[in-house]
Amino acid sequence: MESVENDVRWYALHVRSRFEKVVSRNLQSRGYEEFLPTYQRKHQWSDRVKEIELPLFPGYVFCRFNVNDRLPVLTIPGVHSIVGIGRSPSAIEEQQLGDIKLVMASGFRIEPWPFLSVGQTVKVEKGAMVGVTGTIIKVKNTDRLVVSIHLLQRAVAVEIDRESVVPIPAMSFLELSKVAAP
Repeated sequence: MESVENDVRWYALHVRSRFEKVVSRNLQSRGYEEFLPTYQRKHQWSDRVKEIELPLFPGYVFCRFNVNDRLPVLTIPGVHSIVGIGRSPSAIEEQQLGDIKLVMASGFRIEPWPFLSVGQTVKVEKGAMVGVTGTIIKVKNTDRLVVSIHLLQRAVAVEIDRESVVPIPAMSFLELSKVAAP
């Protein structure tokens, strides 16, 4: 069992608005493992249309560090706080960030989505996103898989083929994470 001193886990950092990329670069330059999920969106100006890269979770950057040694992270320009309950930082489940990474690597169109707390929970069993769990919804005759970060109450949606998913029996996400943990 790891000691508390070596307990390096993922945390969500609440950062200054539109400062996510700057914070991400600063974390990298200081040797921290960071994760800034982004998506592409078309933006139209008066004279042109351009694809721009935006953060999937505006105002947040994920970072892996030991919470007992958090001062260097908190002193990075643009970092407001570590997301948690009250004044206690809360770690993000490894599987939730792993699912977001798999969805991003799938090559499918991805976009931010309102957090959903109800709906059918499914697990992807075929295709590029095997192992990802989320909620299935229907938008404009298209099935979407909503993958959530519960601590932030944020989610992302990706188009999914209904045949590639199987329902998961109703159980809490806490129970689900215990089953999925190695």
